[in-house]
Amino acid sequence: MPKPKLAIYWAASCGGCDIAILDIEEKILDVAEFFDVVFWPCAMDFKYQDIEAMPDKSITLTLFNGAIRSDENFHLAEVLRKKSVVLCAFGSCASEGCIPGLANFFKLDDITKYAYLQSPSTTNPDQIIPGPLTKVPEGELRLPRLWNTVRTLPQVVDVDYIIPGCPPQSNQIAAVVGAVIDILKHNKPLPPKGTVLGASEKCCCDECTRARNVKKITKFVRPFEIIPDPDLCLLEQGIVCCGPSTRSGCGAKCVSAGVPCRGCYGVPENVRDQGAKMVSAIASVIDSTDPEEIEQIIDTIPDPLGTFYRFTLADSFLRRAQR
Repeated sequence: MPKPKLAIYWAASCGGCDIAILDIEEKILDVAEFFDVVFWPCAMDFKYQDIEAMPDKSITLTLFNGAIRSDENFHLAEVLRKKSVVLCAFGSCASEGCIPGLANFFKLDDITKYAYLQSPSTTNPDQIIPGPLTKVPEGELRLPRLWNTVRTLPQVVDVDYIIPGCPPQSNQIAAVVGAVIDILKHNKPLPPKGTVLGASEKCCCDECTRARNVKKITKFVRPFEIIPDPDLCLLEQGIVCCGPSTRSGCGAKCVSAGVPCRGCYGVPENVRDQGAKMVSAIASVIDSTDPEEIEQIIDTIPDPLGTFYRFTLADSFLRRAQR
């Protein structure tokens, strides 16, 4: 009996999701034994043509990490959707846009000019900006065309499941992989379509062991500006912590180590917009009714938009800056 086929692809992402998969350690051997890995460009030499030539629905499971940033990303999303029985948005970039999605605060032309002409570390005396097509004596060089707006995987193709996280925690990946193998081995029913795997429905605060009392904030501070109480809620100490607006599943590892939650597990169940939820959480802890003083307190939060929408701008109500 042939093995189930597994594909893993990265689009616009940093590669951290692929590293997280390898971080499941010896369980990666179970994956290699159970699946026939037919596509994993980060780890092995596969060609796009090989996938394009496969029959439709011939790949049992595809783990797709990365946002949709270019024509190439979009083409592979469409191909892998067509070839896969189950397509999973793996990680924050695929499911919510994550760091690549912050490009939606700017126009593509402005990003390009800064990267190739204006950045302090750039030396480009000929003012050359790469284009999608360049003619050279040997022929034509083609680059994928970047999109002005970064999109999530579910915004461009139909997705069956989501595994959140930047990256997903390796213990959660191992648990999901083990469950998938068990389902396929014993012909068990799949979870309902749309299920978020490797996480819970609650928020990060529900996993946090720090004590919560009465929140009265007169100033927000950055973590390096104070020595925080190791047992008290970080938000109550004036440190912006995105725990109230973030799905649990990571084990609250950051807050346990004294680092505020940045929001990488995305929105919990029943929360549509992570930034709006954080605005609500921030409003609830400010100890003032004076509009001018409230404005001064809010001004102590550096880069509120980038902080509250660091991982979810592309999937938020805003989606991108309108200019």
